[in-house]
Amino acid sequence: MLGTKEAPPLMPEEIQRQHTDRQKLLLDNVERMGEMRVSDAMVPRADITGIEMTASYDEVVAVFLREGHSRLPVYSDTLDDAEGFVHVKDVLLAGHRDEPPSSDAFTLRDSMRRLLTVPPSMRCGILLQKMQADRVHMALVIDEYGGVDGLVTIEDLLELIVGEIEDEHDTTVEAFWKNQGDAVYQVDARAWLDEFEAETGVVLLDREENDDVDTLGGLIFMICNRVPARGEVIRHKDGHEFEILDADPRRIKRMRVSLVLPDSVTDPENAALQAAQ
Repeated sequence: MLGTKEAPPLMPEEIQRQHTDRQKLLLDNVERMGEMRVSDAMVPRADITGIEMTASYDEVVAVFLREGHSRLPVYSDTLDDAEGFVHVKDVLLAGHRDEPPSSDAFTLRDSMRRLLTVPPSMRCGILLQKMQADRVHMALVIDEYGGVDGLVTIEDLLELIVGEIEDEHDTTVEAFWKNQGDAVYQVDARAWLDEFEAETGVVLLDREENDDVDTLGGLIFMICNRVPARGEVIRHKDGHEFEILDADPRRIKRMRVSLVLPDSVTDPENAALQAAQ
């Protein structure tokens, strides 16, 4: 008698409206994906985990356990010499036949599958059709010099249409930045530049000046023309400061951003107090 009341059921017209909105969103995403290039959807090279062809069975299993992926590229000397990819199911089946297989009996080449190599300029829609036709779920993105730029899976392409796909092995991703007060942010270098600008109300890059920079890390690289070292402070032309908290020789990972806010967002009471002082 005293139980909580159930929410009233949706009216048929409301259900139809929500269904129509969802359909329109999916159609818009399909159209947008048809115009996007592979470089817009790929995982950058710095974030690719591969397995060397000579790895033992225990080493391969350890990498799968650590990374949580179901497929990993296999290479000879470096990632630029990738020869295929291996699926975790094939590795486990190899172990089931011989528990575990000896170093002489196991070789990744026996479990390796073919992967696609595509240019970064290929349209995402074309790549999705090719993956479906060839029944291949992974492609390496190769630059004009034959080096690996990134990696794309069929899941990456489908997420452009339906949004983020998470399975039981995915973990919650922390926000790309955290406001520490006084216009100071701790930021992941992979944070999208336009989203960070929208959050803070500060324009860090004139798009007419350079429209190839997408992330905060890319902005710092453009300013320095190199990867700065940990602890280094990079100053923006408008006075903003970027302190590098974590980096390796290949990329920036985390930074502390101290912004110079425009006068329009300054607290008038603080401004009057500072003027009086």
